[in-house]
Amino acid sequence: PANTRGYTYGIVAELIKPKWSLRVSSVAVPRIANSPSMEYRLGKAHSETIEFEHKISINKRPGNIRFMASSTYTQAPSYKDGIKAIQQGDTFIQNVISGEVEHNAYGGRKFALGFNIDQELSDEVGAFGRIGWNDGRYATWAFTEIDQTLSAGVNIKGTWWKRPEDVIGIAGVINGISKDHQDYLKAGGSGFIVGDGKLNYGHEAIMEAFYNLKLTRFLWATVDYQFVNNPGYNKDRGPVHAFAVRGHIQI
Repeated sequence: PANTRGYTYGIVAELIKPKWSLRVSSVAVPRIANSPSMEYRLGKAHSETIEFEHKISINKRPGNIRFMASSTYTQAPSYKDGIKAIQQGDTFIQNVISGEVEHNAYGGRKFALGFNIDQELSDEVGAFGRIGWNDGRYATWAFTEIDQTLSAGVNIKGTWWKRPEDVIGIAGVINGISKDHQDYLKAGGSGFIVGDGKLNYGHEAIMEAFYNLKLTRFLWATVDYQFVNNPGYNKDRGPVHAFAVRGHIQI
């Protein structure tokens, strides 16, 4: 969890061993969905995460696997409450879910699991894979509206074309939302990011490719392309082609 800018407050503890590490945290959550303001009634609103990391080696190449579990308590209403609110003309609950007002009621709980693997395949090539899931019963309260995700990608250094500090990469991700989340959006509801008034559901799929070019000793530039199918989980939207250019200065 974090505020709009990606910050939170809390306590983190780590146990680090040569081959594995364990991390636990307890942090504050937003007062309103995707809000810059945090909630400090820590007995009612908080989030705990545990992460286990284990170093691996394939063909004497380093890699890591990570497993994460989290439990988050917020003011988030359930999506079933949101559907009832739509049926009864209750705009207050709808505005809470879309991040416009504070609920002043507690009980929203979101349980989540995640798994990640990254592996060096050669001096020039590395790969990763990730899978994530949350129960999707209560409204999304931070980051973005995703209840299931699966992604994988490859990075390649430019050694083969005599640009050893350049990097090219390609990745793909498939995202989904829970049945309760789908039903709420189909009924005409919206969250703080997703909502079209009516949902023709389909998994959101994204392919991304980038090239990171070292221009000078201190300056890098990245060109990026993304293809998005069913943006916002809606088959009636898209596909979308997104282009970006980024600059990075490091002294």
